[in-house]
Amino acid sequence: MDLLEQVSDKLAQEVLEAVRITGNDALVDEVKKTIGASSTTLEEAFMTAVRIRRAEARGRDTLRQLLRAEQTD
Repeated sequence: MDLLEQVSDKLAQEVLEAVRITGNDALVDEVKKTIGASSTTLEEAFMTAVRIRRAEARGRDTLRQLLRAEQTD
């Protein structure tokens, strides 16, 4: 993983954890705007990491539900 991916993924993880704790989904947009003002490259990588992390979470939730359904059959 290169520096851009490392930085953007770490930031995405931290922001998504803050969203989880606070319930304030606007944090993603605020951080996006802030970093986008300095680096559109980092902004794009950050948003990609956010989408990937959110998709991963949805996938894991689906897998848990499917496994629970299998266990009750």
